Amino acid sequence: MSNNLTQRPEYMALQAHHTTMYDKHMRDLFADDPKRFDKLHLKLNGLLLDYSKHRITNDTMKLLVGLAKASDVEGWRNKMFAGEAINNTENRAVLHTALRGSVDKKVTVNGENVSEFVDKTLQQIKAFSDKVRKEKKYTDIINLGIGGSDLGTCTVYNALGAFADGPRVHFVPNIDGTELRLLLDSLNPEKTLVIVVSKTFSTLETRLNAEAVRAWAGKSAKDNFVAVTENTKEAEKFGIPADRIFPLRKWVGGRYSIWGAVGLPITVAIGFENFQKFLSGAKDMDTHFATAPLEKNAPVLMALLGIWYRNFFNFASHAVIPYSQGLQSFHAYLQQLDMESNGKSVNRDGEKLDYATGPAIFGDPGTNAQHAFFQSFHQGTDIVPVDFILNAQAEKGYETHHIQLNANALAQAKGFMEGAPNNDGHRDYPGNRPSSTIVLDTLDPYHLGMLMALYEHKVFVQGVIWNINSFDQWGVELGKVLSKDIVQALESKAQTGHFESSTEGLLQHLKSRPAQ
Repeated sequence: MSNNLTQRPEYMALQAHHTTMYDKHMRDLFADDPKRFDKLHLKLNGLLLDYSKHRITNDTMKLLVGLAKASDVEGWRNKMFAGEAINNTENRAVLHTALRGSVDKKVTVNGENVSEFVDKTLQQIKAFSDKVRKEKKYTDIINLGIGGSDLGTCTVYNALGAFADGPRVHFVPNIDGTELRLLLDSLNPEKTLVIVVSKTFSTLETRLNAEAVRAWAGKSAKDNFVAVTENTKEAEKFGIPADRIFPLRKWVGGRYSIWGAVGLPITVAIGFENFQKFLSGAKDMDTHFATAPLEKNAPVLMALLGIWYRNFFNFASHAVIPYSQGLQSFHAYLQQLDMESNGKSVNRDGEKLDYATGPAIFGDPGTNAQHAFFQSFHQGTDIVPVDFILNAQAEKGYETHHIQLNANALAQAKGFMEGAPNNDGHRDYPGNRPSSTIVLDTLDPYHLGMLMALYEHKVFVQGVIWNINSFDQWGVELGKVLSKDIVQALESKAQTGHFESSTEGLLQHLKSRPAQ
């Protein structure tokens, strides 16, 4: 079997098939088959995936599934669940699925039983969250973390606002002092729980913010700080007692970590029982992904459609538009999940690729997005495949709003697909622009867990087909290294002369600006 994707017979068959599909319009595909939706949608435990509005036929899907099989998606899937070190550049297992109970209880990493570690951590989370919720000492929580220590947690908190009956949670990922000052000015340190989330406990942004918040908290810092980290010694050195440190392990990457101790602020906000429902939804998606045939497997189908557009149509971006305000930050979470995982230009062996990988991910909630960038979606020169995400359940008392909201989503998807030909070019809508529609019965902890795990597995499948390591992120490191020298230069009054003219000129300009 060739390791070069473009040399595989299955890939070349898709290239030939693409020439026959390029000019086919979805209007005609629907007209030719009135039951197209019936054949091209899946239902799973209150989640519906409609993938009928794509530039595909049955032959397309058979060829794409053939490519997945030739890429050994099933074999790599089994390796991941078995705890093999599929993160080859860091020699690590990839076991975020273990955090929701989807891994065999016999799996060990470095001599430690994974399931026993997960169970013990969950009990620690339960005991702490139950205690905080019962005592009602805290009115607010500050979550200090960035990237995977923030994006997933913030997304879940925003989405499950209807279930949040504990302390309010505030997220501070950035090192913009203005943001931190405004937040701290509005809080009482004696009634604020601070959760410092950093795997290494040395992340620049998190550490700097933690030191500032500790100074603000004063005497309260001793009792009001907890840590979520792998580096327990550094957390203790910072002043956090051992019994208030929640452990992480290297076999879970940051962007996959919401399911464990990183989810502590969520558990305090919505309660442990609801957090368990969140895990349960993800576990059921794990089971579906691990057992369903590839041609009826929701994450696999979504991944294959992405491959079809990225590698054969050369579409460079992908939009996620939730018609649910609760999912307002879902696209930001997906940006890290997808672009940090699959934004790679070398294969697993470090060799340069001759094909495209991860697209640019962006989005915004509908209907806001319609008034921002849907003009380009309908009539622009670049085609952007879209995922529409709908919540079927209306907010009580706002049923008319909900009808209008979902009607807009269905109308946009229909318009992208059909278009509206017009001899006046300004009013011509070409259509034939692909989209998937995901409908949740309701936006609750269980279905949110399903949704997030669905996208995790989609990203994994695409990484397997592209033969890249989806679980490292070396591209994040260069800017961190370079910034150290620049910090020293900004702190110095003298000209450095160490940098090229642009960086040097910008440094001197910034240093000449007076502080407020």
